[in-house]
Amino acid sequence: MQTHGRITPDNLMSLEAYAKWRQAHHGEMVALRQLRSVTLGEHMRVQFESEATVRYQIQEMLRIEKIFEEDGIAHEIAAYAPLVPQGCQWRATLMLAYPDAQQRQRELTKLVGVASRVFVEVEGHPRVYAIADEDQVRETATKTSAVHFMRFDLDAAMTAFVQAGAGVRLGCDHTHYPAHVDIAAPTLASLAGDLNPA
Repeated sequence: MQTHGRITPDNLMSLEAYAKWRQAHHGEMVALRQLRSVTLGEHMRVQFESEATVRYQIQEMLRIEKIFEEDGIAHEIAAYAPLVPQGCQWRATLMLAYPDAQQRQRELTKLVGVASRVFVEVEGHPRVYAIADEDQVRETATKTSAVHFMRFDLDAAMTAFVQAGAGVRLGCDHTHYPAHVDIAAPTLASLAGDLNPA
């Protein structure tokens, strides 16, 4: 999928053009999303976004909802375009998955504040905690949402280390969900491409 630096109605494909493009490239986009997805513990998945993944998500929503009018297209762009990383940052969607509905209800009450306890840790540098849910409140005092949107702001030194091949750990230090994992090298190589120092 061709990227343009900024998603606008003028550089999205029409429904007809996207249908043809999708037949040839759907598998590639699924693979890209899998590459940029990191499982953290048993129930948490962090999907790191890029212009390509966000553009794909918008095109998919337009296709599924059969949206072709300007207002509808603008609404989808407004909803998803903020997930495109800018400068020295990563943006991600956090998903909490519990197959059993009762377990999900119970666990989401324990995990209030979990999104802001997710962090990335570049080798040799302090943790960077997520800035979560800037678009809207996604939890109450008694229950969190199963989906959160996050950004991680890296400084220049961290960015240089990542682009030089330093390891990065993804973790969560919420009391009820302690977990961490080293981000795999192929995933990290893709994420390094998002960092664009001014």
